[in-house]
Amino acid sequence: MSVFSLPSRLSSRHLPALIGGAAIMLFGLVAVVALFAQISGERGIAPVASSTDIDIGGIEVNATGDSAEEARANGWRMAQRMAWEELDGPDIPDSRLDSLVSAIVVEEEHIGPRRYIARLGVIFDRQRAGSLLGSQGRRSRSAPMLTLPVMISGGTQTMFEVRNPWQRAWAEHQLGASTIDYVRPSGAGGESLLLTYGQTGRPSRAWWNNILDQFGAADVLVPIVHLQWEWPGGPVKGHFTARYGPDNRYLGEFTMQAQNASQLPAMLNRAVQRFDRMFSAALASGTLRPDPTLTLDNLEMSPELRALLEEARRAEEEERFAAANDSDTSGDETASTLTGDTEADPAPATSSAFSVQVATPDAASYDNALTLLRGTPGVGGVSVTSTAIGGASVLRVSYRGELSALAETLRSRGWAVNEGQNALGISR
Repeated sequence: MSVFSLPSRLSSRHLPALIGGAAIMLFGLVAVVALFAQISGERGIAPVASSTDIDIGGIEVNATGDSAEEARANGWRMAQRMAWEELDGPDIPDSRLDSLVSAIVVEEEHIGPRRYIARLGVIFDRQRAGSLLGSQGRRSRSAPMLTLPVMISGGTQTMFEVRNPWQRAWAEHQLGASTIDYVRPSGAGGESLLLTYGQTGRPSRAWWNNILDQFGAADVLVPIVHLQWEWPGGPVKGHFTARYGPDNRYLGEFTMQAQNASQLPAMLNRAVQRFDRMFSAALASGTLRPDPTLTLDNLEMSPELRALLEEARRAEEEERFAAANDSDTSGDETASTLTGDTEADPAPATSSAFSVQVATPDAASYDNALTLLRGTPGVGGVSVTSTAIGGASVLRVSYRGELSALAETLRSRGWAVNEGQNALGISR
């Protein structure tokens, strides 16, 4: 009987290296498994296909009949009539109204032997009902808005990390007829790592631009719900807050309450409808519009409109620089007259426009940078191209001289300067 043993030379010299190599391989395997676990599994709910049909939900009916089937039919007919009245539709017979309805959505129902109590939704076919509804038949929509539903419960903020009822309510709600063009991520794959609650408070425009470009959106909407349970499975109170934009701006808030866990999905569905009305009202008032500091290259724009915008930008810059040159020339002439200098003055330096990227970690540094740049000798004017509080803002500087001269001037005033092609990067 033989016993396997390592050679003495191998055991004394190479055993620590073998143990270290095995530990590194084990650590790498654990890291790969952990990363795979973060992006695998069921981590989101795919949104339903959007339809442009007219959807009216939350209609409560209480109908009776000689049988359960008759009571239910009476309840559905009552819901159709109530939904049509909510749309301010003209008076039409029930037979024609039936032809306009494409579906009845049962949100909650209780069926008795001769009674039917329910909360229903009615979906009207837009092509057939649009001619009768006038302006309701066709409405303009907003720019694409990335929608990030946040649920706060038990001190934990979740979005797509795990499946939750708030994300389900947004994914399964029919929002095709809304004036808001919602872009609803599914949360699958790496989206659960990219789209988190921490992202909603990140002000960096560069990071937001990458995310919006990935999803084909122009701006972001953040509907938040904070659920507070009185006891597990018991009544739950929901505090809802609407925020929007990369700066997480406040739009509005409201509260709702469900009697138990079984009524929570219905409460959240009603909250989605109320959020939609809130966002639509903000769009109509002009409050909800794409942030101008975010790039809009991902939006579809006609070539004619793009050409007009470019021409307007060029004309504005030419007028600004011409005004700066005129003021500089008049100032030099006045000084020459006062000193009585009769000799020919040299021609004034030509102003050039340079892009300057400045680090602006907070609002104070942003204001300080604008003040110091406008007070720099030789600078005729400073205009803001893009603002990124917490990142790098881009400014357009009119300077009488070369780019290298501007860089040396800024260095002498305490800036750290990196020179590029017709541009500078500065920081403190």
